[in-house]
Amino acid sequence: MTPSPPVAPRVPLSVLDRAHLLAGGTETEALHRVLERARQAEALGHRRFWVAEHHGVPGIAGAAPAVLMAAVAARTERIRVGSGGIMLPNHRPLVVAEQAATLQALHPGRIDLGLGRSLGFTRAVREALGTGPGAAERFEADLARLLALLAGEAPVTARPRDRARTPVFVLATGAGVEIAARAGLAVVLGGPATTRRGERGAAAALERYRAGFRPSRWWERPHVVLAADVAVAPTAGAARALALPQARAMAHSRTRGEFPPLAPVTEAELARLPARERDLVEEHLATAVTGTPAEVGRRLARLVEDTGADELMVTGGAADLEAQERSDRLLAELAGAPA
Repeated sequence: MTPSPPVAPRVPLSVLDRAHLLAGGTETEALHRVLERARQAEALGHRRFWVAEHHGVPGIAGAAPAVLMAAVAARTERIRVGSGGIMLPNHRPLVVAEQAATLQALHPGRIDLGLGRSLGFTRAVREALGTGPGAAERFEADLARLLALLAGEAPVTARPRDRARTPVFVLATGAGVEIAARAGLAVVLGGPATTRRGERGAAAALERYRAGFRPSRWWERPHVVLAADVAVAPTAGAARALALPQARAMAHSRTRGEFPPLAPVTEAELARLPARERDLVEEHLATAVTGTPAEVGRRLARLVEDTGADELMVTGGAADLEAQERSDRLLAELAGAPA
């Protein structure tokens, strides 16, 4: 008899909160919700709480991850706090090293440094940030400079000294997997790759990562964090409704160039969208993990089994705050985290 598939992911859970605005709400309210969700994540037993970096996006208030990390760490006691991530092309390595070391000095053993190579969403944002042509291509060289600064091996000493060896993660897109492997860093992989098969899928990318991994002072062995939009509810329909606002906002951004605040979306409203936007909404939902606790548990367990992930990062945003809180709680219960 073929054994039944596992029904829960037996790996630690983390939460990424991008500080989404809600329709009719303010950016200040969005930032305060991040702090409240971090406290909830800690109470639910999650391992890490991540914040992101987005510039000039009308629907997202999370623009300064180091500042927001400081606020989150100050309002929690045990949960690790990470940048998911700091976009290295937008910053000088010395400044990032100093920010990470300062946070680690104030909150010893609780800070994680996630780094990405994405540029600003629009040309105007890129010009404001000073990220000219080739900025993303310099990521590996800038990463090497940053690691030297964190290790105290650069010509300039970043202060305060990072004596806790802040764990470093690379948000992998494209060449990011190979860069993380060569540097001996943990990798965060998500998005469409989690549902693809073959050479473009997560399993193939992670096979390359593990094969090319070189142990470092930060990580002795490969470490994989798999990220996925997750929505859990008592029914599959309610879980889909919870995930729809972000899927709609993503489709809007891809067709109209602007990510709006999250707002509830009915199926009737979805049916009235242009065909291209409807298709993009469904494509986004297809990469998300939504459903009842049993359905979500089976899908996440299969993802972990297929990829050998060491951790899961829960991403996504919702317009229904009560349903979002319930989803977080159901997921924690599903994974066996202490509530």
